[in-house]
Amino acid sequence: MQEPSSNRAAQPTLLRRLLTRENLIAMAVCLILIALVIATADNAPQWIYQGF
Repeated sequence: MQEPSSNRAAQPTLLRRLLTRENLIAMAVCLILIALVIATADNAPQWIYQGF
């Protein structure tokens, strides 16, 4: 019989699969976009109020 720990070492962990370069870049872009939305949310666009 094989030990469970030796089988676990052969499989990539969930954290290792999530932290690939592609996923890290995607998460960074998403966080930058969220930060931009939060930082500019208090500035109301003036063109909406031009007709009033």
